[in-house]
Amino acid sequence: MLLQKQKKNQVAKGNRFLISVTVLGSAGPIRFVVSEDELVGAVIDTALKSYSREGRLPVLGSNLDNFILYCPIAGTEALLPWATIGSAGVRNFVLCKKPQTDDMKGASPRKGGGGGGIWKAWFTKSRTHKISSH
Repeated sequence: MLLQKQKKNQVAKGNRFLISVTVLGSAGPIRFVVSEDELVGAVIDTALKSYSREGRLPVLGSNLDNFILYCPIAGTEALLPWATIGSAGVRNFVLCKKPQTDDMKGASPRKGGGGGGIWKAWFTKSRTHKISSH
C-alpha cells in the first residue's frame, strides 16, 4: 500500500524524461533524467556536477552563471535559466561557457537578456579559427 502511494506521488510531480547534454569540447554527451518542470538553471547545475563527477576534460568549474544551455534544433538563442526545461519541447541540448567580455566585441545580446547575440558572436568567432594539422 505504501509503495502505491509513493508511485502516485511521483506521477504527480510531473512527467520525467531523459535528456542529453553535449558539452562543447567534451568527448560525448551527459544523459540524465529530469522533470519537465525543472528549471534550466538546475539542469545546468546537474550537468556540471555530473561532468565533474565523471572526471571529464576540459575542467569546467561549477559556477552555473558561467554557462549557457541551448537547443541546437530550435536555433541559437540561449535558454533562460528560470524557464522550465520541458518548455523547450526537445531532449537534446548543448552546454557551453559564456564568452568573456573581450570575446564579445560586436555582440549585442537581444532585448530581454536571453544571451542569443552573445552566443551568435561566439559561434561566429569559433568558426573562423582554423584547425591546424600536423
